[in-house]
Amino acid sequence: MARLRIEVVYARRENQQVVLVEVEEGARAADAIRASRLGLLNPEIEAADAPIGIFGNSVAPETLLRDGDRVEIYRPLAIDPKTARRAKADAKKRRPR
Repeated sequence: MARLRIEVVYARRENQQVVLVEVEEGARAADAIRASRLGLLNPEIEAADAPIGIFGNSVAPETLLRDGDRVEIYRPLAIDPKTARRAKADAKKRRPR
């Protein structure tokens, strides 16, 4: 059976961790994440619940992989983007001209 070369990425605030793994053809995104062992190195990753994507597109853990895919494990947002934009706009309004 053919082997697929997959890059698994987890970006923390201070650094980005990239692990290259080889998985069997027919492997799913969750299989690559398990093979990367990033969950052991980063206990804050909730393996079952962590949102993931391939090349920036959100996918389910059951998504089949293709050779060369980049599986990304996403962190929870520190602040809702809508709230951040609103706060930035409010701060801009309060600045003296």
